[in-house]
Amino acid sequence: MTKPVHKILVVDDDPEILEVIADVLREGGYAVDTAPDGTKAIKSIDAEFYDLIVTDLKMPKVDGMKVLRHVVDQSPDTMCIILTGYGTIESAVEAIKAGAFHYITKPIKSGEILMVVAKALKYKLLERENILLRQQLRKKYRFENFVGDSRPIQEVFELIEKVADTDSTVLVTGESGTGKELIAKAIHYNSYRRDNPMVVINCGAIPEELLESELFGHEKGAFTGAHKSRIGRFELANGGTIFLDEIGDMSPNLQVKLLRVLQEQKFERVGSTRTIAVDIRIIAATNQDLLSAVKKGKFREDLYYRLNVIPIKVPPLRQRKSDIPLLLDFFVKKFGQEKQKHVRGFTPKAMDIMLKCEWPGNVRELENFVERVIILANSDEIGLDDIPEYMKGEAATVESFGVTIPKGDIPFDHAVEEYEKKLILQALNETNWVKTKAAKLLKMNRTTLIEKMKKKKIYRPAVGS
Repeated sequence: MTKPVHKILVVDDDPEILEVIADVLREGGYAVDTAPDGTKAIKSIDAEFYDLIVTDLKMPKVDGMKVLRHVVDQSPDTMCIILTGYGTIESAVEAIKAGAFHYITKPIKSGEILMVVAKALKYKLLERENILLRQQLRKKYRFENFVGDSRPIQEVFELIEKVADTDSTVLVTGESGTGKELIAKAIHYNSYRRDNPMVVINCGAIPEELLESELFGHEKGAFTGAHKSRIGRFELANGGTIFLDEIGDMSPNLQVKLLRVLQEQKFERVGSTRTIAVDIRIIAATNQDLLSAVKKGKFREDLYYRLNVIPIKVPPLRQRKSDIPLLLDFFVKKFGQEKQKHVRGFTPKAMDIMLKCEWPGNVRELENFVERVIILANSDEIGLDDIPEYMKGEAATVESFGVTIPKGDIPFDHAVEEYEKKLILQALNETNWVKTKAAKLLKMNRTTLIEKMKKKKIYRPAVGS
């Protein structure tokens, strides 16, 4: 592949300097035009596109600052470097503020100008890549790209769409693997903050003694090992969004400091007394029951209500089983393309097993499963031979309860609710209504079983009834 040749315009009223710079850049592999004054430079800029302008600052009539301002107004994708023999700080600051990439004083060294030109063009390339990346991210997290048409997940999507372009704090709750981070990214990339950073930090994955520094930064010497100052995630997210995953694992000490940031949008780095103000949106997520943690004194009540302005509860996959075929199709296409494997999908019998499995790891487990079977698949369709035995056993257990996939006009989500009720009743009957044993049989927590029994109004029949 041929490397693109960057086009540069050199502007200087000294013919000798003009030719020397042009020769140095041509030898460096660049396509170079020249202009002996600012007036002709502006005509050249209006006539065609240049990747970079290298212009002298002091020129008669139309000086380098006027050339720079014309570039900024008329060709904002063009980088600009200012040259001058009058190397005052004031003129350097003025040029940089006006939009120049760099400022070089005369006499010009060939090595220096080649280095600065290369840096300017690399910066331009990175800027273009960042714009493209942001565009791709916006496209990826558009609402229509979400997979699922079940009512529970559609309600989540509708709520995201309503709150995305606001500054309200959002608390996303749900089991592990349900896609809480995906929802946080959808909120950010559909908001007016989309062109600013989204910074993600997992509060449960970083030791407490390091988390404060990660969040707020620290000054040199603030603690053992702090050999230099470091900015924290809140500063990095300024103007954008910070996503605090597993917020329920945050220590009480840090909860107090986070509460202040939520209230005042201000904080201090570790080891500093200087207050830093930021403009950020906070999205938090947890798989814990924070309200229960509040009652037990493990999570601050005032912080909970500050975070829970907009609550979004993500349903587990077992409550949206009608979405499984759509998700499987999406992941088959995704991994088929990535792994360069032509796989059409699942056979009806294999799909039947997919629908009967409980997927305790939710969408993440489903995604990992599809990636694995795509890699190991020996044909263009995933069949029973590709399904692990434990999943077949799980599906067979479901069959033993007499559950079938609903057909016709029966709402699938309603059928799933009925299936859960039958399963719980069967387990309770088999264990003589001993809830601890029934929960163990169903492989769920006793408290979860009790909550489900209350919700589904399952009561032990009276003796003799």
